[in-house]
Amino acid sequence: MPIALDHKIKSLKVISNIAKSLLLTGIVGISATTASAQGGISSSVDLLGQRNVITTAVPFLTITPDARAAGMGDLGVATSPDANGVHWNPGKMAFIDGDGGISLGAAPWLRSLVPDVWFYYLSGYSKVGDKKRGTVAGSLRYFSLGNIEFTDENGNPQGSDEPKEFSIDLSYSLQLSKKLSFGISTRYINSRLVSKRVFNGIDIRPGQAVSGDLGAYYKDKIDINKREWKWAVGMAITNMGNKITYTTDNNRDFIPINLRVGTFWETEIDEHNKIGFGIDFNKLLVPSPQPQYVQNSAGQDSIFPDGSKQIETWYTPDDPVIAGMIKSLGDAPGGFREEMKEFMTSVGMEYWYEDQFAVRAGYFHEAPTKGARKYMTLGVGVRYNVFGLDVSFLKPFKQRHPLENTLRFTLLFDMEAFTKQNSSSSSSRS
Repeated sequence: MPIALDHKIKSLKVISNIAKSLLLTGIVGISATTASAQGGISSSVDLLGQRNVITTAVPFLTITPDARAAGMGDLGVATSPDANGVHWNPGKMAFIDGDGGISLGAAPWLRSLVPDVWFYYLSGYSKVGDKKRGTVAGSLRYFSLGNIEFTDENGNPQGSDEPKEFSIDLSYSLQLSKKLSFGISTRYINSRLVSKRVFNGIDIRPGQAVSGDLGAYYKDKIDINKREWKWAVGMAITNMGNKITYTTDNNRDFIPINLRVGTFWETEIDEHNKIGFGIDFNKLLVPSPQPQYVQNSAGQDSIFPDGSKQIETWYTPDDPVIAGMIKSLGDAPGGFREEMKEFMTSVGMEYWYEDQFAVRAGYFHEAPTKGARKYMTLGVGVRYNVFGLDVSFLKPFKQRHPLENTLRFTLLFDMEAFTKQNSSSSSSRS
């Protein structure tokens, strides 16, 4: 055996299974039987006591990249667009204010479990076209999983590795009218969880995939009790792409194809203050795990005294991508009731004073049998001339939770404001 699973790798596997259950990170345990970095078979009861959790490869793509959205409970498909909006909904980027901007975000990830896992996000946009009705945007996300030490079966050092994952995407959005816009994105994904190694005679290699996003955004105004409200609705399907493999083409896993719909409303309290709030519904368009029942000596499903069947394990069907997306809308073993539990909910609000200082709060909910993520979030933001800074804080409702005290930081840079500032400075000097 060239590489054995020592206590370090076993620890990584434990963290991996927790993370997969929560759909939060790309840490992956290497299976001693398949050497697949993210296999389709999972236990009937996972490490957190939850059942039938949908898991995918490269779940780092689902991490909220910006502190503004994170401060509102991971709300973003219909909020006003900023430089990070391409992650949430490429369609809304056509209505972004300003001719161009850049954003840089960073977050220590799962720091209550491991000290050296970091997530970074760089994004930017530019208006295009004679009437500036179109917007080109792009982003780079980078996920560093720290250092792993390998040993052989006798505990002798066999080197170390630093797993990492990244994606690069490019999008284009267009205003179809004064109220409606549409956008598309294309994305390259690279997941190098282990440098090229051989484990139990199987080559382990980086996983690669190409995916795309579709997004639509509609905004309008309405008067309610003599107060004007700006409202918007958004919908996006993201990460539609090929399955990914770390070993052979016969062992491939879904990436996190995702459907998100939501709305956001905002109004001015007075000339100095405004407030907004919204809600998002989010669902993975990936087949639900299906039960494999224990067989009795007659080759029939084993039945408990109460009439229920004994489940041996859960497995994810190996459906084609498009078929799997369609099937995912109605394949939960528990029927319609369980299917509805696969929708995650984000509720959030944002208060602005003088368009310079912001306070945010939110709540994220996931059904107990689908991952059990339940947490509140808080955030603050400041805008000053060409710069902006957002900070968010996450507080789970469970103690000793992997996401406990997660902090995110995002720095924004307004290119249009910078150009105007330089022009004004040049004019004053001359």
